[in-house]
Amino acid sequence: MTEVATARRSRITPEREAELYEAVLDLLREVGYDVLTMDAVAARTHSSKATLYRQWGGKAELVAKAVRHSKPGRPTDVDTGTLRGDMHAMVAREDDCRIERNSALMRGLAMATHNNPDLLQAFRELLIEPEIEEFRIVMQRAVDRGEVRADCPALEFVVHMMIGAFATRTVIEDLPPTKAYLTSYIDAVVLPALGAPTT
Repeated sequence: MTEVATARRSRITPEREAELYEAVLDLLREVGYDVLTMDAVAARTHSSKATLYRQWGGKAELVAKAVRHSKPGRPTDVDTGTLRGDMHAMVAREDDCRIERNSALMRGLAMATHNNPDLLQAFRELLIEPEIEEFRIVMQRAVDRGEVRADCPALEFVVHMMIGAFATRTVIEDLPPTKAYLTSYIDAVVLPALGAPTT
C-alpha cells in the first residue's frame, strides 16, 4: 500500500469503517448495485461524498471492500490438522441466516458485474484473487500433509466448486444454502474430487 493510500485510510477508525461497510451492504440488499449511489451511502452513514471518494475512490471499490470485510475471517485462519476439518470449520463460522442473506447478495452482485466492468475488476482484485490465493495455501497444507496429491487436477477448481455450491442450490432446488448442505457438499463433491479423506 502506498503512503498516500495509507494516509487516506487512516482518517477513518476501524469501527467507523465497519459501520460504513454494514450500511453499504444493507443498501445493496435494499436497492441492488445499479441503483446504489454514493449519495445514498453518504446520507445513510452521515458522511460526506468527498470523504467516501477520498477513502474508496468509487462505488465499485467500496462495495467490493464491504463484501470482503463481511467475510468471517480468511480461509488460512483455520488450521485443524486435516483438510476436511478445515473446510467444515470454515462453513461453521457462519450461521444459516447469514449464509442465506449473503448468498442472495452475491447472486445480485454477480449479475451486476455483467454490466459494470469496474465492479468486475474490483471483485477480481479485492475478492476473487485473494480468495483463490488463500485457498491455494489451504490446499498446499493438505498436499504437504499427504491428504491430496500435488498433481491432482481438481486443486485449481476448489474455489469454483465452493462458489457453485452457493450459487446453484437456489436455482436448482429453490432452497438457500445452509451449513448442513455445504458440509454435505464438501464431503460428497469437493473432498472426493481432491482424493482427500471424507471421514
